[in-house]
Parts: sequence; C-alpha cells; structure tokens
Amino acid sequence: MANETIFKRYEGNPIIKPEDVAGANSIFNSAVVRFGKGYAGVFRVDTTRLFSELHTGFSDDAINWKINEKQIDMKGETSDNYKVASCYDPRVVEIDGTYYVTWCYYPAGIACHIGIAKTKDFKKFTQITQMMLPYNRNAVLFPAKVNGKFACLNRPSDPFHTTFGEVFYCESDDLIHWGNHKFVFGATSGWQRSKVGPGPAPIKIKEGWLLIYHGVRITCSGYVYCMGGAILDGNKPWKTLYRCKEYLLAPATTYEMVGDVPNVVFPTALLHDKKTNQLSVYYGCADTVVGLATADMGELIKFIKKNS
Repeated sequence: MANETIFKRYEGNPIIKPEDVAGANSIFNSAVVRFGKGYAGVFRVDTTRLFSELHTGFSDDAINWKINEKQIDMKGETSDNYKVASCYDPRVVEIDGTYYVTWCYYPAGIACHIGIAKTKDFKKFTQITQMMLPYNRNAVLFPAKVNGKFACLNRPSDPFHTTFGEVFYCESDDLIHWGNHKFVFGATSGWQRSKVGPGPAPIKIKEGWLLIYHGVRITCSGYVYCMGGAILDGNKPWKTLYRCKEYLLAPATTYEMVGDVPNVVFPTALLHDKKTNQLSVYYGCADTVVGLATADMGELIKFIKKNS
C-alpha cells in the first residue's frame, strides 16, 4: 500500500468505527493493553453533541472490540469535574499489576490538563490527581519505573490547538508530585517540522526505550499528522539515541485522509507479541476511526537506526 515503510496496514481497517457505539459521532485516539486472557482498552468516544468521553472496551483478539456504551464512572477526590470536562486521547499502561490511564481534559473549562487514574479490573477507576501544571496535551507513563521513579513523557501546550510542541520527560515518587523536567526532542524538518508529541507507552528493548510518536507539519490545507519512531536511552530517557528521519506511517488511505479532521495518523497504543516479535500499533485516523498496523520489532529497530 502507498507510503508503507516498515508498518503494514491491517487489511480490515478501520477496526473500530462510530457505529460500534450507539450515539457516537467518532471513535479514535484510543489505548489498548493486554488484560487477563484477552485485551482491554480505554476509548475516546465523541458523542453526537461533540462531547468527548472515555469508554472501556474488551476484546479476545485485539481486533474485534466490544465497547461499553456508557462512559467511565470516575471516582476520587479530583474526579468531581470529570464528567463535565471533555476528555480525550487516553493512554494506558500496566505497572506491577495496576493499570494507569492518562488523558487530556479541560476541568476548569479553559486550561487543558492531564488526568491520571488507576484501575485493576477496568470496571472501577479512581482518579489520582491532575498531573503537573495546566496547558499540557499529551502524557504517557513508562511501563516500568526508571531509576526507582515513575516516569512520564508529555507535551506542554497552550489553551488551543498549538502550532508548537516538544516532548518532555518528568518523574515522580507518588504519581502526584512531578519534577526533574527535561527536554527530550522537538520539531525538526519535513513531516515533523511543526510539532511533535509522545504516542503509546515506550517499550523496553536492549538498546533502551523504543518510542513511537507523532509529528506534524502545517501545510496550505492544514495540519498533517504522521507517525515516527525513536530510541531513547534506557537510564536517561531524555537522551535520544536514534530518531528516524523518515516517517513510519503517513495519511494515504481514505479513512486516514477524510473525516472530522483530515490527514491524521495519531498513534496511541502499541502491543508487542514476544512469540512472533510482532508490533501492533493502534492509531486514530482523521479523528474519526481507529486503524491498526503491524511491523516486526527487529526490522523496525534496524530501520530507525539506519535512517537516523
């Protein structure tokens, strides 16, 4: 298929569509993880009044999903404004048997914040806090502690759809107080010349941390979102060892180029099959549906190194 380098699109794309949930205008930019003998996920569902909600979903094969028609009922001291705030672009990671969800929302109605919650069963969710200061659009936790601390990649923002964006690192002892903020990397040229942001949770590899991210360029016809890859240092993840100059996936199909927001490939989840070494990336397509693409991890690492 057009513009495929390492990742190959699933022939049955898109795997999740608005008709999968009653009253949905669109379902996209969602996160999935292994759970029990199958898979679970937190999905961004935009309703027909264009209000963004977080819904759970479950699957036996990570392709065919049953998504809850009701949004997640969040508990916790900081969850009182959860239901009145548009919530979107979740990421999910498992750390020591607990699943943590991060997402962006507007609890005060103006400033975008990052929320963080935990669950054991994808039925009961407890919001821990609002992470960091306001004006942040993307945040994803590492799937293991780094030097004994929880670690996070995030992208500071402004109140609106920014024309800038860089990836930053921070860490915490308790998931509430975050510090040691460090710059990781920013926009460069070509397909990522305007802004960048973290995608799914990084995966630990021999070389360090494998990171899939999104890069954006501003064109005469608007924003174009592509998928990129990098390898970060294992002990100092703010240090970039390799960063691929070529995109890994770019809008080329109808479902990626036509939708509520045209020309968007936005990766938010990554599964690794250790038996086959296959990577499966889940990505939002044109802010309307969810797509799936696969690659061999070894080939991907070689490609990133070769094209850095």
